[in-house]
Amino acid sequence: MRAYSADLRERIVAAVDAGQAREEVARRFGVSLTTIGNYLRLRRAAGGLAPRPRQGDRPAIGPERYAALTAQLEAAPDATLEQHCEQWAATTGQAVSVSTMWRTIARAEWTYKKRRSGRPSATR
Repeated sequence: MRAYSADLRERIVAAVDAGQAREEVARRFGVSLTTIGNYLRLRRAAGGLAPRPRQGDRPAIGPERYAALTAQLEAAPDATLEQHCEQWAATTGQAVSVSTMWRTIARAEWTYKKRRSGRPSATR
């Protein structure tokens, strides 16, 4: 789930500061009472309402390396995922799993489809 915008956070806190009841503010902006309490606590602790950094690991193959991956994929479009993993390890020295390669290819928005349209198969 994405964080609420800074503008919405400021309007929520401003409404509470103006004296409106938290229940009314929650109904008006479509947020929970817990969210309002979290925003007020965040403002007291951090001095602002900016969302905290997202948690989680960085991808093994980051967006800055998509160009190299795309070049590898275009050079061998018929290779299997395992073969792409082996090629990636040979060229970059970074061993990745098949599932990591699959997720990275999806994030890079590269497709295996060779033609936009084709004749239907004979089995249809």
